[in-house]
Amino acid sequence: MPTRNSKPTLKQLKQNFADVHPPLTPDEAITESSRCLFCYDAPCTRACPTHIDIPSFIRKIMHKDNVGSAGTILDSNIFGGSCARVCPTEVLCEGACVDNTMLNAPVQIGKLQRFACDTAHDQSFNFYQPGPDTGQHVAIIGAGPAGLTCAHELRKKGHRATVHEARSVAGGLNTLGIAAYKITTEFALTEVDRILHLGIDLKLKSRIDGAKLAKLLDSHDAVCLAVGLGNTAPLNIPGEDHKDVMESLEFLFQTHTKPLNKCRIGKHVVVIGGGNTAIDAANAAIRLGAESVTIAYRRDKQSMPAFDHEYEFALASNVDFLFNAKPKRFMTKAGKVTGLRCTRTRLQGKGRNAKLVSVPNSDHTIPADFIVKALGQEPLLDLLKSVPKLKINRKNRIVVDQTTGATSVKNLFAAGDCQADTMEEVVNAVQRGKITAAGIHAMLTEGSPGR
Repeated sequence: MPTRNSKPTLKQLKQNFADVHPPLTPDEAITESSRCLFCYDAPCTRACPTHIDIPSFIRKIMHKDNVGSAGTILDSNIFGGSCARVCPTEVLCEGACVDNTMLNAPVQIGKLQRFACDTAHDQSFNFYQPGPDTGQHVAIIGAGPAGLTCAHELRKKGHRATVHEARSVAGGLNTLGIAAYKITTEFALTEVDRILHLGIDLKLKSRIDGAKLAKLLDSHDAVCLAVGLGNTAPLNIPGEDHKDVMESLEFLFQTHTKPLNKCRIGKHVVVIGGGNTAIDAANAAIRLGAESVTIAYRRDKQSMPAFDHEYEFALASNVDFLFNAKPKRFMTKAGKVTGLRCTRTRLQGKGRNAKLVSVPNSDHTIPADFIVKALGQEPLLDLLKSVPKLKINRKNRIVVDQTTGATSVKNLFAAGDCQADTMEEVVNAVQRGKITAAGIHAMLTEGSPGR
């Protein structure tokens, strides 16, 4: 449980943001690896979006070949160390572990993966070299997990790769947008460095608009859009522009870019939303010293998109939940936020498609002096609509060939959240980057569709 008081010291804040899943010791790793049944056609491997050969890497740990184990992981997922920390293993590999069907706890696959990757990192072990130069040059827009994975795969094939990143730091949300108690900025950047080691050209503070994208298409053999998504969706209610109303990603970014005692926080915090980012923001607020944190969600608990284990973790951190609460306005007085005005709701129908109905005469105010909006991100429509003939779907995501990443525009490919109908995990972005790199490579070498 994090230390909480009105003015926690920097030392206490660092303790609050300490690793929530401490790494395994060598002896613990060997003991845990021996629990694996090494299944044929392993369900854990099938459940992993990047299809890591999990029994193989665990067997290598058991035989003390930790670097070899890391190689097996990184061959499938170059962000293996990050995913070991942030992946929802409870619903992926560990959720599929056959030990669950035997009424036992699953093998701790995530912790074993971290143990192997950290061992290779501690030894500064580099597994990859660029392939023979093909003379082909690909531009990648966005230095998140999808874009960097795509660049890494292309360099292994010998293609030159230049990555353009709008921010001043690479790694995307994996570096800045995940709760700092799950993954540190420093570690996330070590995985970026491993990728750049292949000779990838990274251009920071290089924001690409429609005109610049057109020039890149003219001057490169292929271009991959891996721009992710944009700002948090607006509520469009009074008071939203107040200085003490903050977007969730901006709120999380500060825990990676500022001393923790310089981060903005209030005594009584409300987080609006029901996804995993809302949970991360609420837990971060608790750890920054907020006296109370409430998550307000307009639907019921069953409709909440956050994973169950994240919800339980927030409860254990003393986060309160208020369901069926639809925001109406941000309350202010004397230039300060005083609360969030909501109305009660009920659902007509079942599931995410159920109609949300406001309950008459049910307005109420949740006291707050600081509010975080965690409502999901909007697509970068200005960029997407500036590209002639680029097809986007009804959710304003780029339409791609799911087997190659090719878009409707010649030589233009896409990967990651900008082409996925829902915001995905880091591991999904890595797999999208792999698929798109394979599609680009096929086009460059075989003249497959896209060229």
